[in-house]
Amino acid sequence: MKRSKELQSLSSGELQKRLEEFKKELLKLNVQVASGANTANPGKLRQTKKSIARINGLLCGKGGSSE
Repeated sequence: MKRSKELQSLSSGELQKRLEEFKKELLKLNVQVASGANTANPGKLRQTKKSIARINGLLCGKGGSSE
């Protein structure tokens, strides 16, 4: 997977930054779903959740805190 290898090459600080970005994006997507608006890409929600899980796993493995 290209995304996993890309994330593995990042430092803990960069991973934290990416994690915050994905969490903000997830919040926006959840608001769109809750309001009943049609999303441009319905699979984006699932991809974002998986990306957050990947980053949390990498941070746990590198010894960084995920929270």
